[in-house]
Amino acid sequence: QVQLVESGGGSVQAGGSLRLSCAAFADTYSTYLMGWFRQAPGKEREGVAGIYSDGIASYTDSVKGRFTISRDNAKNTLYLQMNSLKPEDTGMYFCAADPRRGALVPPLVTWQYNYWGRGTQVTVSS
Repeated sequence: QVQLVESGGGSVQAGGSLRLSCAAFADTYSTYLMGWFRQAPGKEREGVAGIYSDGIASYTDSVKGRFTISRDNAKNTLYLQMNSLKPEDTGMYFCAADPRRGALVPPLVTWQYNYWGRGTQVTVSS
């Protein structure tokens, strides 16, 4: 069983920054695929960034160069540093985890993640 708890969301103006954290309660967290997803009202949940245990990361095109995913395996914590935020980044951000590793780069599709947090809200105003 894996429990994920997100924190760090909030309201910022466009151009601002936020850092999201996800505390993972799992015996073998360091081996897990981890990811960040987001969901805006009325839209489907989309992948934002993913990271393997060895640090290989992937990003959706709209956040490349602005967001950075990282993990601290000693602290069982996942991070998402978000800079140059835009109103279209608004949404509920979810942390996700899965024990499997298949593709060369971390997948950004919901069905490849088995465990989910409850989310933290990010609101970016113009």
